[in-house]
Amino acid sequence: MKSGIVSIVGRPNVGKSTLLNALLEMHLAITSDKAQTTRVNIEGIYHDEEAQIVFVDTPGIHKPQNKLGNLLNRKSYQAFQTDVILFVIDGAKGFGRGDQFILDRMKDAKVPILLVINKIDLMKKEDILTELSKLQHDFPFQEMIPISAKEEDNIERLLKVLKQYLPHEGLLIEPDEVTNLSTKFYVSEIVREKVLRSTREEVPHAVTCLTESLTEEDNLVSIRVLIIVDRDSLKKILIGKNGSMLKEIGKQARIDLEDYFGKKVYLETFVKTLRNWRDQTKYLKELGLEEE
Repeated sequence: MKSGIVSIVGRPNVGKSTLLNALLEMHLAITSDKAQTTRVNIEGIYHDEEAQIVFVDTPGIHKPQNKLGNLLNRKSYQAFQTDVILFVIDGAKGFGRGDQFILDRMKDAKVPILLVINKIDLMKKEDILTELSKLQHDFPFQEMIPISAKEEDNIERLLKVLKQYLPHEGLLIEPDEVTNLSTKFYVSEIVREKVLRSTREEVPHAVTCLTESLTEEDNLVSIRVLIIVDRDSLKKILIGKNGSMLKEIGKQARIDLEDYFGKKVYLETFVKTLRNWRDQTKYLKELGLEEE
């Protein structure tokens, strides 16, 4: 059996997390149309009879505007040290300055780099061929594979090609492992995904969600999730008229969580305003919580 660690790298909103979910055939990494939705390097483990692949989904690399942006970029650059790099671009938008920015930082990588042209469902066939032809001369990619992560088109071919570049023999991780995420962190990320999707532009990506408590019984999982914002105006938006927005966020999150746990979920969400990182840290210490 072949094995290896494969990073999924690219600028924001090219579909890296959607690709990871398609490769694993499960909803592991949260997705939204807001930049920097992914904040940590998420590991998802793929298994079949031929291979074990540890995929690392990274935050989108971008020109940072603040401390959060710098932190996310550093997490992404760490992924350049894996066995193989999947460099994902948005084929519908074409290869741009942001993609070149990342490519310049990968030029000294000593591992195979496979170019993944995503979102071909939004492209004409002739445009796909034109993009492939143009990019062949820009960088010595080992392979170039057009896909649609959203439609799960050409995912099997990507896996087949990728297996040829796995450098190790035997298992790297126990076969029953699926991800590096803790259950509590996964739960909080699912709630954060629903916050981002439900509020669109009204709430910035910096909103934080933390699982305060999780109790699993035979037929029921009881969960309490804290949503932290830094302004009272955002708190009002998230709660909504008569609590309507918060109820909708909880309803959407429960659907995914009941699928994840395979049993009924009782989910309680509440919103608190903490205006700066010092206040947030103090509050979490009082609760005995740590951000996982």
